[in-house]
Amino acid sequence: SVAKPLFYYENNINGTLNILKSMLKHGCNAMVFSSSATVYKPCEDPIDEEKPLGCTNPYGWTKFMIEEILMDAAKANSQLKIALLRYFNPVGAHPSGR
Repeated sequence: SVAKPLFYYENNINGTLNILKSMLKHGCNAMVFSSSATVYKPCEDPIDEEKPLGCTNPYGWTKFMIEEILMDAAKANSQLKIALLRYFNPVGAHPSGR
């Protein structure tokens, strides 16, 4: 995401807005969003949900922004139910990180 930040911002945020608009248009009022632990500020301590938020790369910022968008949409529409799940690298390290 650091090498192609505009791609990540456009793809992740616009894609989410399109899905959200389509959901509302068709009466789908629930979403479970797969976010990421990259929304937390880096720290040496174990991370829990009370740790401060702050991203270090465009991918993390898109996840953070999408969380905000979804929470704002849910505040504006009481029928919309949103669950945010923040995963800690469930797939494992990518080979390119070696």
